[in-house]
Amino acid sequence: MSEEIKSPTFPESVADGTIANWVKKEGEAVSQDEVIAEIETDKVVLEVLAPSDGKISKIHKNEGDTVLSAELIGEFISGDIEETEIKVDVVEEPKDEIVEEENSENDFIETKKSGPAAKRIIEEKELDAAEIKGSGKDGRITKADVIDHVESDSVSEKSFEKTHKGLDRETKRVPMTRLRSTIAKRLVEVQQETAMLTTFNEVDMKPIKDIRSKYGEDFLKEHGVKLGFMGFFVAASVNALEKFPQVNASIDGKDIVYHGYKDIGVAVSTDRGLVVPVIKDADIKSISEIERSISEYADKARDGKLSIEEMQGGTFTVSNGGIFGSLLSTPILNAPQTAILGMHKIEDRPVVVDGEIVIRPMMYLAMSYDHRMLDGKEAVSFLVSIKEQLENPEKLLLNL
Repeated sequence: MSEEIKSPTFPESVADGTIANWVKKEGEAVSQDEVIAEIETDKVVLEVLAPSDGKISKIHKNEGDTVLSAELIGEFISGDIEETEIKVDVVEEPKDEIVEEENSENDFIETKKSGPAAKRIIEEKELDAAEIKGSGKDGRITKADVIDHVESDSVSEKSFEKTHKGLDRETKRVPMTRLRSTIAKRLVEVQQETAMLTTFNEVDMKPIKDIRSKYGEDFLKEHGVKLGFMGFFVAASVNALEKFPQVNASIDGKDIVYHGYKDIGVAVSTDRGLVVPVIKDADIKSISEIERSISEYADKARDGKLSIEEMQGGTFTVSNGGIFGSLLSTPILNAPQTAILGMHKIEDRPVVVDGEIVIRPMMYLAMSYDHRMLDGKEAVSFLVSIKEQLENPEKLLLNL
């Protein structure tokens, strides 16, 4: 008996999605809970699982097609796999296969598969499929893999010269991924709809570095997670938000919404773009629990396993551009939040301490805020509070 395969039920914040990859094709046998398709939304990639053992009998939505929440995307025949083999006429389509020429070094022929949408882009851009790393089942190349390959400039100089031989001013045009398009739209909206302003300060990181050097190994043994810098910054932000609740608020139309909880977003960079998982109830978590949450989110972000629920909400955001070497920058608000804290590279610089010039590991801090909600006095005082806690860790640990 044929059953319907539907897209997942999207949260209210997600309007639609795109079929990124059919892991299984028509007529192919599947096992219960096996991934049969992937749907890319503006925030995450959602997996469609097989409801039971059986076979895919018909695909209604192809790779690259837009789908709505709980929309029919295919049909499925459940039951014993051997029994369903006679019910489905499987015809292998050679157009779904891209065969790499014989490799002289390994002396074998490697076959790479791709969906129609991925193959179309590969042919249009005259790419070498062998150079594209497939993330689908058995190395299958998805549309998202091709787009990521082009966006990251991973096309080798050899392939580019072969395609554009003799042309020094050639250009490339590729479609934005849904995530990149959403990021671009949100950033423009923030710039246009808020009165964003940034205040700067610097912090002496020596006290924090001394604590990490002295207790880092013990912390790892006790809690099973490394003692990083981000845990201190999140904890300092939480304490500062207690003193300045308006920084933890947001604007909704003509109303100001004060949040009685502190959910801290931590910006994480991935191959697909910037995502911001949220540490819920950070105000009741210890530094070890915060570090563990950050580590788990980072792993999920790299593997594309973050759920929409893990990225929803947030009352304040911390972003660390220092891991990429940024010395100073202006972070953009994560709407509808009122403020965002930007961390930067730690660099040894000469500073004056007790009337003497000494070399200290210094970091520039940047706090962007919505001037409609916060005055300069409040914003600067909030940032100074974070600076004082980081330079005096005993205050941070005692919630002073």
